[in-house]
Amino acid sequence: MNKIILHFGLLVFFLSIIFFSQRGMMLQDVILKSFVIFIVLTVILNVVAIIFIRSVNKTATEKNKKFQET
Repeated sequence: MNKIILHFGLLVFFLSIIFFSQRGMMLQDVILKSFVIFIVLTVILNVVAIIFIRSVNKTATEKNKKFQET
């Protein structure tokens, strides 16, 4: 899961480099803004993935307990 998130973040990073460079910005600003977008997006997606995995594990544990009781 982390590898998928990293690859998606890198895709957005390079697309943002293309987007910002088309606007005629300086190279430093382009790389800095793209890097900030990459970091923010990767962190947010990792947090969402962790929350999703924990909720799936919690649901699976509750179902397992329910089946063991019967």
